[in-house]
Amino acid sequence: MQAVRFHTHGGCEVLKLEEIPDPQIAPNEVLVRIKACALNHLDLWLRKGLPGVKVPLPHIPGCDISGEVAAVGKLCTRVQVGDPVVISPGRSCGQCLRCLEGRDNLCASYQIIGGYGLCGGYAELISVPEVNILGLPRDLDFVQAAALPITFLTAWNMLVTLGNVQHGQTVLVMGAGSGVGVAAIQIAKLFGASVIAAAGTDEKLAKARALGADHGINYQKQTVAQEVKQLTAHRGVDIIFEHVGGETWKELIPILAPGGTLVTCGATSGPIAETDIRYLFMRQIRIQGAHMGSKADLMAILPLVEAGKLKPVVDQVLPLSEAAQAHRLLEDRRQFGKVVLTI
Repeated sequence: MQAVRFHTHGGCEVLKLEEIPDPQIAPNEVLVRIKACALNHLDLWLRKGLPGVKVPLPHIPGCDISGEVAAVGKLCTRVQVGDPVVISPGRSCGQCLRCLEGRDNLCASYQIIGGYGLCGGYAELISVPEVNILGLPRDLDFVQAAALPITFLTAWNMLVTLGNVQHGQTVLVMGAGSGVGVAAIQIAKLFGASVIAAAGTDEKLAKARALGADHGINYQKQTVAQEVKQLTAHRGVDIIFEHVGGETWKELIPILAPGGTLVTCGATSGPIAETDIRYLFMRQIRIQGAHMGSKADLMAILPLVEAGKLKPVVDQVLPLSEAAQAHRLLEDRRQFGKVVLTI
């Protein structure tokens, strides 16, 4: 099969289209002929390399995958050859207490397909456990389906499972033009919250409003804290949906309303954040970390997508051979929604 791999860490030029052997399947696994794979910032971090993190090389990136079942292991009973599917990106043991509680994303052996130890979807074929196979939502094509799993799963975990978003609350979505930001806007509106979208261009903010955002802040031209205070009559926001990290916390923590929550899933601009802890106890606010989401979360999301209540947003579609260009698009933050490779 053909696959895009990197043999060493570095810039986009290390991504190479190569011919490699087809993957083999275990008795409990399914072979999927990949039709589309969406990009995530994890793909960029793995390619560049992270201090103290070892990635087995060569590596095939790609976590968000859709396709057709090409073969099934002899122990598989739920799926058939030819089924259109989307792959749940998290693999866990399925036997520990956390897995059995439905919190498989907290399993000690949890791994992301295409992540640090598992090869992913920049390829023609992939083998995955049958438990990771979910049916393609009706009326969704493979490109749209590939734009779903990680972003909507993460946003759902952040806002619904951990953030407990409620009707009438106000949610500030940072990085509203990203894949996870686009998902967050829709999920917050689904639960009846008012959404303030923050993005770096007026064009992205216009698209965010088209998705349902009530207000927009261009953080390149405006000060987020000042704008939030104006929009909320100095009350602040109930939930801050944050995946930027770095210097943003110093500005964001003070604009949380009493009892509010900052929920974070990333550190794109840097892992070290500063805050004044007096805000935490004086206003009884909470900082909540989030990592992916459970398979059960994804199973709750897919019917909402099928019903048209949630919608994946695709910015650009490129062929697998242009994986390096797709990485450049994501690095430059030019996209609104997802960049997807077709195989």
